[in-house]
Amino acid sequence: MLRTGLLAAVMLALMPSAPSFAVSQKDKMATCKFGADDKKLAGAARDTFIKKCMSNQNDPRGSSSAEAPAPKN
Repeated sequence: MLRTGLLAAVMLALMPSAPSFAVSQKDKMATCKFGADDKKLAGAARDTFIKKCMSNQNDPRGSSSAEAPAPKN
């Protein structure tokens, strides 16, 4: 029982750093608001975060279209 609770807590802790994969817009908005609350955002910063989250532009890994810099020899 304790292991299940610990696993659930770890999953919730990791959730805000993952992109939103919600099924409906309502679920997605709830996920984005949770992420904003977790980061303690308010005002314009919160609005910007939620807007990016809703459009899936908040991926911390960056843009997938950007090329990696060439290695230096």
